[in-house]
Amino acid sequence: MINRLIQKLFGKQAGEESKDIAKKRLKLALVCDKLEVSEDILKKLQTDIVAVISRYFEIDKTEFNIDIQRTDDLASLVLNTPILRTRTNY
Repeated sequence: MINRLIQKLFGKQAGEESKDIAKKRLKLALVCDKLEVSEDILKKLQTDIVAVISRYFEIDKTEFNIDIQRTDDLASLVLNTPILRTRTNY
């Protein structure tokens, strides 16, 4: 199950080698471990964020990307999703 989440979060992009994908997966696993964020929590967070954004925008859910980036003293949640159009009936 974690492999599917990681694949969805870090799907192979054009020109990307297997070693680069493996490095991204390892980085996410280490950050999640340090922050004590489980796969279940990340999946629920992604579902909630998609639901909220979808109230205001039509988005491409297949291209939704969530990432946790960590420096020495700071963790950041980074989201990336294509917005197809705004919703006018919210």
